[in-house]
Amino acid sequence: MKYDDIYLAGHGASLPPAKPVAEAVAEGLLDPETARRTKAEAVVVSDGRSGPEFAAEAARAALAATAPGLADRVDLLLHATVYHQGHDLWAPASYVQREALRNSCPAIEIRQLSNGGMAALELGAGYLSGVEGREAVLLTAGDRFAPPGFDRWNGDPGTLYGDGGSALVLSRRGGFARLRSLVTLSDSELEGMHRGDDPFGAAPFEHRPVIDLEVAKQAFVARHGVSWCVTRVSGGQHAAVKAALAEADVRLEDIDRFVLPHLGHRRLSAAFFKPFGIDPERSTWPWSRAVGHLGAADQFAGLGHLVASGALRPGGLALLLGIGAGFSWSAAVVEATA
Repeated sequence: MKYDDIYLAGHGASLPPAKPVAEAVAEGLLDPETARRTKAEAVVVSDGRSGPEFAAEAARAALAATAPGLADRVDLLLHATVYHQGHDLWAPASYVQREALRNSCPAIEIRQLSNGGMAALELGAGYLSGVEGREAVLLTAGDRFAPPGFDRWNGDPGTLYGDGGSALVLSRRGGFARLRSLVTLSDSELEGMHRGDDPFGAAPFEHRPVIDLEVAKQAFVARHGVSWCVTRVSGGQHAAVKAALAEADVRLEDIDRFVLPHLGHRRLSAAFFKPFGIDPERSTWPWSRAVGHLGAADQFAGLGHLVASGALRPGGLALLLGIGAGFSWSAAVVEATA
């Protein structure tokens, strides 16, 4: 969809200290060959703080960066999650709301896995555009990929998972960037890639004590074939990018910076660098390789880094790209304004 009056008014991130990948290899947590293929340098690792706690801190920072009074006029909070939020049968979005807003607006959790942040951006922009008088939406994402249920080094071979949270504030009254367009597409024929052949269970971790995404992926690929899977996944990403660029009336060559998921280098090369001719140095890769995959928080954190570091300057265009199991793909064109 094309947007004319949706702005990004504030951004924030909360990340714990990073653990060098070389240190993880030395401790036997990750094999050297996998580490070499990812080209990752470090991963941010929590010593106990949860995803919602990181998200709440990022939300407070994002709100503090907005225009005076805007924090008191937030009409909606959307909190994107991937993994366990620290409690069972609990509403983490409400926790973030209590910690960051303490108001009575709707607070809703978004679970679209790694594309959750971008899905929240789409829903938040639509919420603001749908009714006259709505002024601001707070978007947050936060996760902690901790044992015993998740092995951040080997649970999803090719991608190393980091802990932390990030946030964006959307506004109708201006901000540091303007949302030019945003497109999200999905293909439910691919949902089985992260379900595999396991039957539906009655409780978490019923089939295996540690999440292993590769088991489900291999079962799905064996059933459908590598070529079919690659074609569907690649086709969805290309369609989302093409539509977002067209809605913003720009070309791929016009984009100054690329905000990409925090995947390993091999995956980024196959999905983004080579297919779209993206120079890694013009993307968030040089920074994200020392952070790790933050689940749904990658795009908010990456865009915030580009703005804070001065890499995205006023008038510059950024293309935010997201992909999540299910499958869904998002692409958004953002223009820096200040």
